Amino acid sequence: MISSELVIKFLNMKPALNRTQIEKEAGIPSRILYKVVDGLAKLNETHLSKLEPVLRQYGYSDELFSKAKVISIVNHKGGVGKTTSTINLGKALNLLGNRVLMIDMDSQGNLSQCFGIHSPEMQVIDSLLSKEPLPIIQIEENLMISPSDIRMAYRELELVNSIGAEKRLHNKISPILSDFDYVLIDCPPSLNILTTAALVASHECIVPMQPEASAYYGVENLFNRIMEIREHSNFSLTIKGILFTMIHKNQSVHRGMIEHIKETYGHFNIFKTQIESSTVIKQSQVAKQDLFSYSPKSLSAEQYMNVAKEVMTLA
Repeated sequence: MISSELVIKFLNMKPALNRTQIEKEAGIPSRILYKVVDGLAKLNETHLSKLEPVLRQYGYSDELFSKAKVISIVNHKGGVGKTTSTINLGKALNLLGNRVLMIDMDSQGNLSQCFGIHSPEMQVIDSLLSKEPLPIIQIEENLMISPSDIRMAYRELELVNSIGAEKRLHNKISPILSDFDYVLIDCPPSLNILTTAALVASHECIVPMQPEASAYYGVENLFNRIMEIREHSNFSLTIKGILFTMIHKNQSVHRGMIEHIKETYGHFNIFKTQIESSTVIKQSQVAKQDLFSYSPKSLSAEQYMNVAKEVMTLA
């Protein structure tokens, strides 16, 4: 039988569905689906048994949430919000009812440090260079991390010289796909073997981009690399979208650059939600907390929640 968690995930994935109509068709109490999604009510077995055949008519299937979607957060330019986006998108997806694994592929280890993991005994690179599974540490219920630190940089050359280096992360993730709904990979600020391995392992990638010339120039190289990986190593890799970050909406330079990027790369999806530059993001980074723990009612938290909803609804 369908569970309450799956109902919530399906409704979040299909926000255009008329919940009132679904309630009428299923013969369940009015407004209960709205309350369930907002965490104000729970569905009992009778509700679920009535809902299941109706939701199947609207596209629900047992396979819909059977395996995780793997998404790399990637840009070879540093300082554009990759780690910040991984942290807060991961937490937002978790708050929306998803099982989330975040993988730290950056030797700076900022993703891991945000969750209080500074010197992991076992980390991603150790797994990639051995027969050991990926180390997975629980942060909160249904929110996990596979950590890294500077040791990844020291051992990167070993990975470069290893047989099947590009496929090793994919091979480590494959056995655990059914344990999660989303796997987010925080990529390093370079087009090295670690970034390539992440893209080979991914179904999709999100490109955070600051709307400034210094962040924009050279991005064509990134898109070319993504297309090369798609052509030669991972035929299913797609660009989920360009996510504008660190925006000052009152600056004409940013507004002009956003329009230019939209014109140049309009053939890719561009997220409707934009992440504005804010003091609270910087404060949360200093506090080593995600926004939803540090300042859950902030505009920045709201923006990342909206990005998560877009991720769930975009085909």
